[in-house]
Amino acid sequence: MADNNNSCVALYSAHDQAEEAVRVLQKAAFDIKKVSIVGKGYHREEHPIGFYNTGDRIRFWGAQGAFWGGVWGLLVGAALFWIPGLGPVVMAGPVVAALVGALKGAVAVAGLSALGAALYSIGIPKDSIIRYETALKSDQYLIILHGNQTEVERAHEVLATGKPTDIAIHLS
Repeated sequence: MADNNNSCVALYSAHDQAEEAVRVLQKAAFDIKKVSIVGKGYHREEHPIGFYNTGDRIRFWGAQGAFWGGVWGLLVGAALFWIPGLGPVVMAGPVVAALVGALKGAVAVAGLSALGAALYSIGIPKDSIIRYETALKSDQYLIILHGNQTEVERAHEVLATGKPTDIAIHLS
């Protein structure tokens, strides 16, 4: 797993930009099993109707159900968590296992939410985590590619063409 403690994280302000970023990574022949997405999935005044897991895939109904259904059609592993300070957060990809591992292992990192502890456990520095949690609070989406240094540097080049609001490489 140490090989996957490197990451490229890109922030997008709209769900269609985030979905396009996932598709661009797929078209560029990245292993989609190494891609995660994290977002609130809907605005505060909207409410999800629900979701369910069908094998490795998930179905979601709500204001952006088509978006989340499309993304989850590509990514393996999905979850919806209520995270204090952030509210409901939907995610798919390897970050789900990191969050579940952080919860099971009672990983606590001072000043960070459970999501922050999960991001920290996959090699993202604390100052960047605070920036990412702030972005999630403002309804942005995180796309994370986990991999070796070459993969994350290449992902940075590919994702930068889509004009994310922020993009960074984190090497372990």
